[in-house]
Amino acid sequence: MPVTFQQKTLSNGLTIVAEVDSQAATAAAGFFVKTGARDEATPLMGVSHFLEHMMFKGTSDISAEQLNQKFDEIGARNNAFTSNDMTCFYAHLLPEAFDSGLDLLGSMMRPALRETDFTTEKGVIIEEIAMYEDNPFWLLYEASLEKHFAAHPLSHRVLGTRETITNMQRDQMLAYFTNCYSADNTTVALAGNLDFANTCDRIEALCESWQRTSVSRDNNEPPLVGGEFTLRSPKVSRGYLLALCKGPSLSDERRYAAGLLAQILGTPDNSRMHWALIEPGLAEEAQAQADPQDGFGQFYVYASGDPESIDEIWDITQRQMTQLRETLTQADLDRLLPKSVTAATLAGERPHDRMHRLGRLFTSTREYIPLEEELARLSRITLDHLRDCLTAFPLQAVTVGKLLPPA
Repeated sequence: MPVTFQQKTLSNGLTIVAEVDSQAATAAAGFFVKTGARDEATPLMGVSHFLEHMMFKGTSDISAEQLNQKFDEIGARNNAFTSNDMTCFYAHLLPEAFDSGLDLLGSMMRPALRETDFTTEKGVIIEEIAMYEDNPFWLLYEASLEKHFAAHPLSHRVLGTRETITNMQRDQMLAYFTNCYSADNTTVALAGNLDFANTCDRIEALCESWQRTSVSRDNNEPPLVGGEFTLRSPKVSRGYLLALCKGPSLSDERRYAAGLLAQILGTPDNSRMHWALIEPGLAEEAQAQADPQDGFGQFYVYASGDPESIDEIWDITQRQMTQLRETLTQADLDRLLPKSVTAATLAGERPHDRMHRLGRLFTSTREYIPLEEELARLSRITLDHLRDCLTAFPLQAVTVGKLLPPA
């Protein structure tokens, strides 16, 4: 039987979506909450990610140790993530353990938020911030977003800062949780071998007490500030470059063309930037990526190499960006399109990946696009689509950041 899409909205506003496949060997579930770093007040920067940690600390009647043990006992592959626009808690299981895993996920979505756990976990978060500060790309990326978006909440750091985490109070987190982790701000995405009607009944029993809050997000295209800047750090010995350009949003069908353009410009192994920078030995890393998000999108271009060569690396990168529209060939499309279709198809073979694709897309756009339709859209892309995308979103850097050793 083919994969079938099913959807139901509970009376409290919680939405359930599923791609059911009775022939699959596994099943997956994820609770997607439409809240992330962009939805936080600046003094509470990092609360979404901090809250993700706290969800694993147990409920009023299940300890953290018991929660982890129960997931292990049923063989679940479970985890969570926080981004700037959503937070997700998920599990991938065998069909016979699916109901038990779903019950555990539903239970942990209403955590105890104990003061003692909150205080202890602060130290864990601050250590995580320190770890990411040792990552040159992450350091430059966060600084670039702050320059790119300025005072807009999209400039927020997902992990927060030492100051915001240190000053955060448990009651502030509880208020944020109560407002944002509401029924009408949550989507449950399911995929694989499952009984949809039975699963909806279980979710309703688990979540019927959840309240509506009518929380909303301003997803108008944000104003961009940008500019050029240079960071100096004694922790680095190489030079690093990151440029941000405007791109199509997640609801813009030109996002498919943008993804291919980014690969032509800067896929790691065979691209314009590879042959211009990596192959001659000028740069150690050189890549580009399209990043469509809720209400806006961007391209980012990244490279690293000898600090003395970073300006030359940027000059060559700019030329590749500027010349891309005029140098596109059918050979570029013929080379990358089959790889993109194959990658998308492979990602759709596992219920785990289908669940994530479904949950992310539906949470952001409230739209269902079958995998087969996405593959068809990819396959229909022509050189004219690529050129039209570059006309609408020329690869002109709004923000350019460099990270270098001390002068």
